[in-house]
Amino acid sequence: MSAFDWQFPYTSYRKPVLARNIVATTQPLAAQAGLRMLQRGGNAVDAALATAIALTVLEPVSNGIGSDAFAIIWDGEKLHGFNASGRSPAAWTPEFFKDHKTMPVRGWNAVTVPGCVDAWSTLSGRFGKLPFADLFEPAIGYARDGYLVSPTIARQWANQLPELQMQPGFADAFMPRGRAPLPGEKFSFPDQAKTLELIAESHGEAFYRGEIVRKIAAHAKQHGALMIAADFAAHLSDWVEPLAQDYRGYTLHELPPNGQGIAALMALGILQHFDVASHPVDSADSVHLQIEAMKVAFADVYRHVSDPRTMTVRNAELLDPAYLAGRAKLIDRKRARNFSHGTPGKGGTVYLTAADASGMMVSFIQSNYMGFGSGVVVPGTGVSLQNRAHSFSLQPGHANQVGPAKRPFQTIIPGFVTKDGQPVMSFGVMGGSMQPQGHAQVMVRLADYGQNPQACADGPRYRVIEGMRVNVEPGFSGETLAELERRGHQLEELTQGYLDFGSAQLIYKLEDGYLGASDPRRDGQAVGY
Repeated sequence: MSAFDWQFPYTSYRKPVLARNIVATTQPLAAQAGLRMLQRGGNAVDAALATAIALTVLEPVSNGIGSDAFAIIWDGEKLHGFNASGRSPAAWTPEFFKDHKTMPVRGWNAVTVPGCVDAWSTLSGRFGKLPFADLFEPAIGYARDGYLVSPTIARQWANQLPELQMQPGFADAFMPRGRAPLPGEKFSFPDQAKTLELIAESHGEAFYRGEIVRKIAAHAKQHGALMIAADFAAHLSDWVEPLAQDYRGYTLHELPPNGQGIAALMALGILQHFDVASHPVDSADSVHLQIEAMKVAFADVYRHVSDPRTMTVRNAELLDPAYLAGRAKLIDRKRARNFSHGTPGKGGTVYLTAADASGMMVSFIQSNYMGFGSGVVVPGTGVSLQNRAHSFSLQPGHANQVGPAKRPFQTIIPGFVTKDGQPVMSFGVMGGSMQPQGHAQVMVRLADYGQNPQACADGPRYRVIEGMRVNVEPGFSGETLAELERRGHQLEELTQGYLDFGSAQLIYKLEDGYLGASDPRRDGQAVGY
């Protein structure tokens, strides 16, 4: 029997999908691209990759061929973690940015080497069943022949134009009529179709060592950037051991730094010291504890997390039960506080998930970071490049200080839940700093309140910003909001449809199949058979 109830207490346009094979993501056509691979005899990895590749075409406002990616895979027996984030150009030094107060947000100096193409190739080679080129068929078709842009994506597209339209190559690629596509209007991108064909034929080699990277490097040189073809050729993704945190009988797994998933684990480790379930769901007492635990976790993560080569504390030290017990003691149940980082003892994104009848489950995320990313689109390729370098610090001596061939702090994190060593749920909540907060909120709803995955996605969310500032979305009661403000939280209630509260996609393992849930905050869909 399921460990959750089947009530749907929140206003939602969604109901869960129950099937033996499921794909869930933020764009319906992309979810169906993955489903096509399952129906063709592929497995969950094939489905996840076809979905991810299609998303670069169908949801360009959040990701592209120039994205980074991360994955957690349950192969039927064990978990595998995969980090396909890229590194900075080898020529970058702190001195190169000495005239900047912060790292650039847009343009070539916000770009690190993209890793998602290598993720597609490597994961397909290790786990996939179908020919690599098959995974590209839906994406290439949509790029060449076009697709109808949804209202949500059209709105995101239009909102980003004022900042991005002057970036190199952007207007030609994404403003073919001198503006963003309107809802229901067809958009095609033949250049992207050609590039995807080259990647499919070469198993990604053309992107890192061939025709595509030569065009990218030439464009970088033309605009005075230090990125060169050798930086792409040097890219290497890593198989990593997921970190874990037990919480109320479940275990949440996150990838280790350079990502921020450890923040969700720390917050849950802190919440272990409070009887959250004794307070009503969505009440001020419950939400206050969650907010404060998240703030404590972020204080440490923003100080200590970076490329693992430059971290001065170990992951085990940040997750040490004694350390987290001490951090929990800082929380005042009745008053909001600011928190500084501790000193441990020495010792715009798309998310998708897929599961198949054999038991394989995939949690996968890829992103251009801030919407379209850097805004740079390489002419003739359809390659839009992320702006991950913006996450570097310019503070001398900081673990995340910009440097050569270095991975920046990453926000994108896939999640996975087990119980007694067996798979329970593959899930993620896209959206910058919302992601670990969303993971923790989903876990509290599941473990403390027994809510089903669709309700976990539908429930109202908070988002810690900085200091005492907290965004909240509609759905919390007036009594809860008033009491949180009385305790010192500076609440900013945002309107319905505001996209920064993230988008969850979840697949929960049932005895004879799966339950797929998709967040109503996006166009997404869970599909299955």
